[in-house]
Amino acid sequence: MKVLWAPWRMEYILSDQKREGCIFCPGEDRSQDEERLILHVGSLSMVMMNRYPYINGHLLVAPVRHVSDLDGLSQDETLDLLLTVRKALGVLRKAMAPEGFNVGLNLGRVAGAGVEEHVHFHIVPRWNGDTNSMTVLGEVRVIPEHIKETYGKLLPFFREPNPANPESGGEI
Repeated sequence: MKVLWAPWRMEYILSDQKREGCIFCPGEDRSQDEERLILHVGSLSMVMMNRYPYINGHLLVAPVRHVSDLDGLSQDETLDLLLTVRKALGVLRKAMAPEGFNVGLNLGRVAGAGVEEHVHFHIVPRWNGDTNSMTVLGEVRVIPEHIKETYGKLLPFFREPNPANPESGGEI
């Protein structure tokens, strides 16, 4: 028998505390970012890790403002959101060297949106051979690295200055 190891799930299973409000609304307090798996919060967009990833490095990119669809975004928010997706792709390339990506939106519950009230992109890094029959036949995902280890691997890259804007610090 093979053992699947996902130790971060036990914290969720045993927890009586379910987060109030929207998981994507970062608020002003940055002290809980690591616990919430938030890697970056800019003025208009944010990046966080998916707590229940399809694979290591599965990121979520969302506008800071609580908006349910693309039509609700301003032009500045739309541009910043896409630039933040581009930055997240670059970080994943540097930190994890994936061979490709799935990038997309699930708009509406019937389209698979788990949190349909706050629009967000999924960025899923992919490697040749990263899928197996476990997901299809057993409805099980195998995640080989602890989520906090992946967080620690990605965070320094989100803090690097943007070459297009050297004064930005970690801003996109």
